[in-house]
Amino acid sequence: MSPVSAPRVVAVAPGSPAARVGLVEGDEIVSINGDVPRDLLEWRQLVDDAALAVEVRRGGLETIVAVEKRTGEPLGVEVHSALFDRVRTCDNHCEFCFIYQLPAAKDGAGSGGQALRRSLYLKDDDYRLSFLYGNFTTLTRFTEADLERVVSEGLSPLYVSIHATDPEVRAEMLRNRRGATSLRWLRALLDHGIEVHGQVVVCPGVNDGAVLDDTLAGVLDRYAELASVCVVPLGVSRFNREARMRPHTRAEAEAVVDCVHDWQEVFATVLGHRMVFAADEYYLLADRPFPAAAVYGDFPMYEDGVGMARAFEAELLGTGSRVTSEDRGGFFRSADADLSGSSDAEYEPYRGVRATGDQLLRIGPRRDAPVAILTAPYGARVLQPLVQRLGRPDVRIVTVDNRYFGGNVAVTGLMVGADLARVLAGEPSGHRYLLPDVCLTQGRFLDGTGPADLPVPVEVVPADGHSLRAALGAPSGG
Repeated sequence: MSPVSAPRVVAVAPGSPAARVGLVEGDEIVSINGDVPRDLLEWRQLVDDAALAVEVRRGGLETIVAVEKRTGEPLGVEVHSALFDRVRTCDNHCEFCFIYQLPAAKDGAGSGGQALRRSLYLKDDDYRLSFLYGNFTTLTRFTEADLERVVSEGLSPLYVSIHATDPEVRAEMLRNRRGATSLRWLRALLDHGIEVHGQVVVCPGVNDGAVLDDTLAGVLDRYAELASVCVVPLGVSRFNREARMRPHTRAEAEAVVDCVHDWQEVFATVLGHRMVFAADEYYLLADRPFPAAAVYGDFPMYEDGVGMARAFEAELLGTGSRVTSEDRGGFFRSADADLSGSSDAEYEPYRGVRATGDQLLRIGPRRDAPVAILTAPYGARVLQPLVQRLGRPDVRIVTVDNRYFGGNVAVTGLMVGADLARVLAGEPSGHRYLLPDVCLTQGRFLDGTGPADLPVPVEVVPADGHSLRAALGAPSGG
């Protein structure tokens, strides 16, 4: 069993049961009613009781604090990490893994002297993080004990990387012989009624074409109870060292979109729902219009880039309800490390909503100044026609090319401070610059810099259509 570190208190809600008994930031919770929680899941169960005996370590001294509260009432404590034992790291060596395509790092120093957080190099394959944050697991490290816990505690939904249903192809892609057999756990999860969403990362010449057809046929044949499957393109940075890994051509992207559409019809006929969806990026690569919003249903794979454009459109133009009410986040938005005194990165989630209310950063220009929206190339292609439909000639799009990662990286979530600073250095002063918060984790870009390091003031705005509409001063709409 992995060693368990005591969860550390990072915030105490005023007036909460924890505040009433004097718990403070920095306290370590050694046990609750004699039990030592391994992770946030066990923590939530333990603190649900009405009477708690909380063993607290402060300044090296331990004491027992009695807490009386209503059953189910929040304790009012926020702890430093989602996992108190060690994160279950990934033992696959996938050619397409983006973590292998990050700048070479030593003690957190990236290419060109930029500081990259060491946690960005942490590969997890932990079903608990799949449940908590929507991270994808390959199930190659899944065990019978894990299945028992998932089923007994109802840890649903989970998110599983499929990539290929052919055992040999999957083992080759994961570079792990267990990749050929680990989807047996997917079958077991579905047999026990666990909701599972699947993902296929398509690598040109590896698992596209006939292999992709075979994979979707395999899903229908063996995993028809899956809630949804997203098909996403390979991301390639300039640091890629795998000869087979390359961006899609337009023709290849068109073929993937056609394949997904064909299988949507099959799934709809056989199962009554479309099941499989292509990421928005494929429609941009193929220069095809996005499907109608109704095609995506309740947008089950929104956080994986499926239906984002249509959801954003509805929110910005006020023609649809909010889709982005829950931010599960992906790896780069939900992982950070507390590295003090430890050689092993701890998994630390982004805490709370990224930027709302009092957290919205507004500095500098007048509210009636010309507006510029900072975004990556894919975001610019989505935003430009939407801004035109708003009828706002005072709003312009500033496209930030990603020279830091290079390759085909063109998503807003991977914008870094160095690229933003380069672009903003050539922009006029006195304008309002709106920055989507999706590229920030706890106030920092992936290269370790922050908004305060940029050459002009920016306003950090939540990355959804409703928030952008509010920042632009447009009516709230429907």
